[in-house]
Amino acid sequence: MKNKNHYAILMAGGIGSRFWPVSTTKDPKQFQDILGVGSTLIQTTFHRLAKIMPTENIIILTHKDYKESVKEQIPQVKDAQIVLEPEMRNTAPSILLGALKIIKKNKEALILVAPSDHWIQGNVEFQQNIEEAFTIVSSEDKLITLGIEPNFPNTGYGYIQYKKEVTEEAKPVLKFTEKPSFKKAESFLEQGNYLWNAGIFIWSAKFILESFKEYHPETFRLFERGKDFYNTDKEQEFLDENYHKAQNVSIDYAIMEKSDSVYVIPANFKWNDLGTWKSIEDELPQDEYDNTMVNGRLLPLNSTGNIINTQNSKLVVLDGLKDFIVVESDKVLLIAPKKKIQEIKLLREKTIEKFGEDLG
Repeated sequence: MKNKNHYAILMAGGIGSRFWPVSTTKDPKQFQDILGVGSTLIQTTFHRLAKIMPTENIIILTHKDYKESVKEQIPQVKDAQIVLEPEMRNTAPSILLGALKIIKKNKEALILVAPSDHWIQGNVEFQQNIEEAFTIVSSEDKLITLGIEPNFPNTGYGYIQYKKEVTEEAKPVLKFTEKPSFKKAESFLEQGNYLWNAGIFIWSAKFILESFKEYHPETFRLFERGKDFYNTDKEQEFLDENYHKAQNVSIDYAIMEKSDSVYVIPANFKWNDLGTWKSIEDELPQDEYDNTMVNGRLLPLNSTGNIINTQNSKLVVLDGLKDFIVVESDKVLLIAPKKKIQEIKLLREKTIEKFGEDLG
């Protein structure tokens, strides 16, 4: 039986600009079937969480422009479960808002915070890790995050250093490091007590609010002023008038890097944050020429190491192309070398500047 004290804040407000032109401001990554598996990322994440807790205990924080996308893709969600952010203000304000809404419903609530646009394989292992974390935070004032065992020195992820000698499953965190250099990432792997930061958090509603009060009091005071309005028909009006006043700050910077009550559980499941088109290669099979094809068919002629994503299951014929990305949306065709994959955000900005916002 699902525990009625278990809640989730599903974060669904980002743009996913590194997956442009498929992911756009109007239709971002979380609402896309990026891997061509038959369901979008937010649908996959929601159904994973629904195996752990009552579906009515899952609240979705998203930008006001995405309300209809959420309702269309997850029709079982009621309007009261969709929290509309008037402006994008990073993860700390939205998590604080979610916690205040949840504690008003249930003072004993335990909260899982999960991104809606990551890819996880191993639902049983995921559930085991989450249940283990819920058990810990039900009786101890701890802020728990899940860490992923690194298998190569990735410079695009944040890293979590933990105390080596601790035998308990939840290990005290020593330090967070954002996107290190390749040399530093190599040394992290050699030391053996570093994990990738998956951006998944578990805590009691009570303790995360105490943490905000201590480490980010200004943001706490701003949102606490709306406590009489949360979960009522006056909530949106309060958010429209006040949300923009919140500091644009991540939960890592606001709380996790400051608190001495942070612990990490090494995850048992396979995880990918799907940060760029390159990450598609890690999750999908390649053909005999190392090409990765999503949503279509491919005829490669002297073409190797390419990533191709098309609309409407198109047949793509490539001749003499090596290590490129070929991505098609309904309005844009992008062809660029894979070595420039980190520059896609810049290409998006240049396109918007020259041809208009509706292409970004």
